[in-house]
Amino acid sequence: MHRHKKRFGQHFLHDPGVIGDIVSAVTPTQDDVVVEIGPGEGAITTPIARLAGHLHVVEFDRDLAKRLRQRYADSDRVTVHEADALKFDFASLGHNLRIVGNLPYNISTPLLFHLLECRTHIQDMHFMLQKEVVDRMAAEPGGRDFGRLTVMLGCALQVVHLFDVPPTAFEPPPKVMSAVVRLAPLPEGTFNLSDHKTLAALVAQAFSQRRKTIRNSLRQRASEAELQAAGIDPGARPEQIPVSAWIDLANALAGT
Repeated sequence: MHRHKKRFGQHFLHDPGVIGDIVSAVTPTQDDVVVEIGPGEGAITTPIARLAGHLHVVEFDRDLAKRLRQRYADSDRVTVHEADALKFDFASLGHNLRIVGNLPYNISTPLLFHLLECRTHIQDMHFMLQKEVVDRMAAEPGGRDFGRLTVMLGCALQVVHLFDVPPTAFEPPPKVMSAVVRLAPLPEGTFNLSDHKTLAALVAQAFSQRRKTIRNSLRQRASEAELQAAGIDPGARPEQIPVSAWIDLANALAGT
């Protein structure tokens, strides 16, 4: 058994029921190119490798990467990449990628933003994440979970919370509940965001002061008239504003 490394946030999935549920959710076929991030000891790697046309695994831990290379040395359908997923060029693996993984919770948010940059190469993604993160990703406007992550993912991806996973499904068990989420790029034309940087800046500023009204938190960026033109009540707080209105405001301020 591999000795887990705390600095990598390693919690290895071992529950066969959960493993089966994840593989069933992904339903890989011989036509699919699947990319697994953080395969660890290979709990879902083996069943996916049997079903997918080709499987790329991206593993940062050199000891685990070595073991995976040895395990699949005779397979031309599995490629092991010893690399940092935060820096890995996923687009280099082709188009219509299906990405899966039990993501290290300490890098999950920056990794999701990294994957957004190559979303045109992705068919869908299935991830195990901290449940608190999944709740924020899938939140509806008006609730306390609705925030920066909700907006920045929601402008590009459909987010579906599939099921929860208890700490006992892992070794060592984490101190939090986990959840599996499905992410898929929204159909073209769902939102027409013209300036991603403007949206990112607006959302970051507003949610860093989420107790303030939009009128006050964005005072230096948008007038009341500009807020109202985007369908936003200047007296609303950031979590009350739907993704579509955030996009309309960003487009207006970017001059499009």
